[in-house]
Formats: sequence, structure tokens, C-alpha cells
Amino acid sequence: MSNKISFWVKNARPISLPQSLLPALTAVALSYGGIEFSWIAAIASVIGVVFLHFALNLLDDWFDYKVGSAEARTKVANEGFRGRMIKYPYLTSGEATHSQLLKAVMAFLLVAASMGGVVIAIRGWEILWWVAAGLIIGVSYSGGPLKLGFRGLGELVIFLMFGPLLVTGVYYAITGAIDWKMGCLSIAIGLLVTNIVYSHSVLDSVPDAKMGKKTMAHLMGSAKGQIAFSAFLNTVPYLIVVAGVALGQMHPAYLAVLLVLPVSLWLVKSLNDFVHHRDVPVQPKKWMGPMGDFERFRKAGLDWFMIRWLTARNIVMFFCMILIIVNLIFS
Repeated sequence: MSNKISFWVKNARPISLPQSLLPALTAVALSYGGIEFSWIAAIASVIGVVFLHFALNLLDDWFDYKVGSAEARTKVANEGFRGRMIKYPYLTSGEATHSQLLKAVMAFLLVAASMGGVVIAIRGWEILWWVAAGLIIGVSYSGGPLKLGFRGLGELVIFLMFGPLLVTGVYYAITGAIDWKMGCLSIAIGLLVTNIVYSHSVLDSVPDAKMGKKTMAHLMGSAKGQIAFSAFLNTVPYLIVVAGVALGQMHPAYLAVLLVLPVSLWLVKSLNDFVHHRDVPVQPKKWMGPMGDFERFRKAGLDWFMIRWLTARNIVMFFCMILIIVNLIFS
């Protein structure tokens, strides 16, 4: 049983977990110390978010498997176009069947639903509005009749799911309320999580276009437009915090998030080099944050992709961790 669990957790892409876990923990930290604060609701919410994220990642694999995404990417790569080819290898290798995949999805959803039941018992049925919206939008990302991720709306889905819906939802589950500061920070966090997916779509823009998949990078059109939107995603979150401090709605210590800004600016520059076909060697630096087994990525020929994707992910981690630390010290 433990081997099965570890197998599905591994294939649920835990490398992407910070984009949901850190925003959820930020909501916990921002609600800490409030009159209505509930540790039980906080723990249940965070566990629920993690398992829902795992379920949606696996469900995304299932939808992509049905349309042959991995095979299409391999064909594009064989035509000489640079792109990321690794996709649901556990299915293409025969390690698991798509029916087993669906069972794993249901198992993860069951855990998430049970945690939701705990929150409902504490806060009432209102929290279901957040859960229902998250599920509908999440499934519509790559499945159902909408397939928003294929229509240039994937970044909007990610922004709503991992920003306003997740952060305010967890905050409400813990406190039973929402405030102005929480709403603004949820937008800032949502934009940075969106930056992960958008950076991905810029790096995969040519293969995606060949496959008929429209992303925000595709809608931006020119290289100049793509980088302009990257600059937007990598600067506006910091401006939101600066504005919040200037208006007296946030503690001045929140300005510590500006320490992350140079990393964001590096990412914009790196993507600019990429879209203009400047083959600039990129090596992991300590200030970029954790890079996992980067040598393995290099051997797989994915170093050019992963160093930028992981940097975008780490920006979210750094930003949220600073908010968490600052709030725990000064709340």
C-alpha cells in the first residue's frame, strides 16, 4: 500500500506543490492570532489543498493522455523544434493504466473532500462556494467542453485558482471572514503563481502552437508582447505590496518582499534571451533557490527549461515565506 501511495504522490508532480502549499500557508499565517482562528480548520484546509492539487495534476495527465499530448510533443521535437517532451511517463511506459490513474484521482479527491467536511463542520456550508468554483475551474483547465488551457485562458484559470480562490478560501475557512489586505495579497500571490505557468508557456510556445494549443504566450503574439506580459507578472505583485504599505493597510515590514524582485527581473531577462534566440548558458545560482537534482535535468536535456521554471516557482516560495515570517513577527 505504501508503495502505491508513494508511486502516485511522485507522479502527481510534488515539484509543483509550492504553488499551492505556500499560498495556503500564507493564508494561515495571515489569519493567525485572530479571534476566530481555528487550528483544526487551518490544518484541514492545508491538507485539503495539497490533496486537491495532487488530484488535479493527475487529472490533467488523464486529459492529456486522452488527446495524445506526449505523442504530439515527441512528433514536434522530431521535426527539430525545441520543447519539453516528458509527460505522464508512467502511462506511456505501462507502469500504470489510465483506469488506475482515475482511481488515484478519486482517492486524492476523497481525502480532500474529507478535509472539506471538517471545515464545513466548523464554518458552515458557505465554504462550498470556494470549493465548487475551484473544482469547476480546475477541471475546465484541460478537460470538459471548455478546455480553457487550450484556448489562451489557462493563465486566468491558474490566477483565480491559486490566488483569490485559494488564499481567500483558506483564510475564510480559518477565520470565517475576509479582509481588504487579504484580498490584495491574494491577487499578488495569484499573479506570481500565474508567472510559473506563463513562463512555461513562453518556453513551450513553438511546440504548443504546432499542436494547436493556444496559450497566453501565443495570444501575446510577438516576442516583445510576450516579454511585456512577463514583466507585468514579475513587477505588479511588488507594486501591490508597496501600495498597501503606502496606504497604511500593510505593515512596512512587508516591503521585505522587494528582496525577491531581483530574482523576478532576472527571470524576465532570461525569458527575453530565450524568445530572441540568444543561447546564453544558464547555471543554477544559490539566490535562485532550490533546483532539485539539476544534473538529472541537464542529462535529460531539460536544463534550459527547468532553470527558468524552477526560478518562477521559487519566486512564489520566497515571496510567500517572507509574508509568513513578517506576519508572524509583527502581527
